[in-house]
Amino acid sequence: MTAAQITPHSASRGQVMVPGAQPAAQLATLRAEPADPLGAVAVLVPGYTGSKEDFSALLDPLCSTGLSVLALDLPGQYESPGPGREEDYYPDPLGRIVAALVAELAASGDRVLLLGHSYGGLVARSAVLAGAPVTGLTLLSSGPGGLPAGQRRTLIDLTEPVMRAEGIEAVQQLREARDGIVEPPELAALLRDRFLRSSSTGLLGMATGLRIEPDRVAELAVALRTGAIPCLVVFGESDDVWPAPLQRDMADRLGAAVAMVPGAAHSPNTENPQALLNALLPIWMDWLATPLTSRVPRTS
Repeated sequence: MTAAQITPHSASRGQVMVPGAQPAAQLATLRAEPADPLGAVAVLVPGYTGSKEDFSALLDPLCSTGLSVLALDLPGQYESPGPGREEDYYPDPLGRIVAALVAELAASGDRVLLLGHSYGGLVARSAVLAGAPVTGLTLLSSGPGGLPAGQRRTLIDLTEPVMRAEGIEAVQQLREARDGIVEPPELAALLRDRFLRSSSTGLLGMATGLRIEPDRVAELAVALRTGAIPCLVVFGESDDVWPAPLQRDMADRLGAAVAMVPGAAHSPNTENPQALLNALLPIWMDWLATPLTSRVPRTS
């Protein structure tokens, strides 16, 4: 485990209201603003049990290129309050909230590069399916549908009844027993604090979403083609959640660019952030250099 979540950065902590969402949402954020802005914002959406801090090592490097950067806690994650029903945490309801946020940013004149990591990737694609006016979509270590069989799926299956019967503290104790001593202590404190401050209802709802989300690649491919929205699928070379061949196949079906991050597994943003930046930035800058009016939707 790396300490990328506690990487020092110049982003400011804050909150953003999303009045266009139903219901209205208040999201905790880390926001970095460049001195010489390009008129574009990278919106970074974390995965299950994650938070905006998972992108700490990316904030200043992205900002130095002229991008504004907005990293989020999804509803119910860490410092964002969330709704009270488990089904409100499935990809589609969360995606509608992200779509409303993207619409607000686009209305202010920003081009929006939307990136979702893992479960955040399922949310990001739901946002695009809900009509989010994005300039480009990046799916980071995400998949075509719910979790395939494997260690992560088994862990969710095992901890769900504990969460329901004994509560979030009991699950945290299991996590600490599994992970052992986490160093440095500041990282251990962050991981513990953000898990215990997250909504147990939200964690249960996202866990269900991870298991039941259908394969929506064909649907997303149509939306990308219709909206002339470029897409990038990027993953670590040793991803142990959605295997690399599955993500390559998804990219092929989407007509998306694809990039593999060396020295990383499921979380390149924390495991090898520099290599991830090397993969993202040339493609993102190419997207921003292409005038929207010159993007001709592809026909099937």
